[in-house]
Amino acid sequence: MSIIEQQQQAQVRKSPARQLNSTQIMLAVVIAIGLMLTLNFSARIVDDRNLRSIRQAVLVEIELLRQEQADLIRQREFARSDDYVASWARSEGRMIREGEILIVPVPAGIGTEPEIVAATAAQVETTLPRPENWALWWALFFDEPAQTQTSR
Repeated sequence: MSIIEQQQQAQVRKSPARQLNSTQIMLAVVIAIGLMLTLNFSARIVDDRNLRSIRQAVLVEIELLRQEQADLIRQREFARSDDYVASWARSEGRMIREGEILIVPVPAGIGTEPEIVAATAAQVETTLPRPENWALWWALFFDEPAQTQTSR
């Protein structure tokens, strides 16, 4: 046998060609499509759960805001009414109606006449004491006050 024939026989023995048939290819395509659909469907389920919880939280917040709005409208209407003006005038404005007497309680311990305290004058120096000449010269030459130099 020649070398070429031996090589051809070796190639035939090495690669028993195994080819895929159409059934196997279709099965692989169906499995791949099924896997993609399953992943997409599970992602949509998770997204739906998240959206429902967010929607519920928004609905609760809307209800709280509506209650707060109703309370504020009631307060505004009361502030515009004559009853509010009358209650403010009596409490904070200290106003009275005709024929009424205003009584202001005075705390105990406070006398009606203030005590007079005698003022005493104290001696206060308004100028700094003048240092002696030798202390000035000492500070100029040694760049230190004389008191710290003598305490050494």
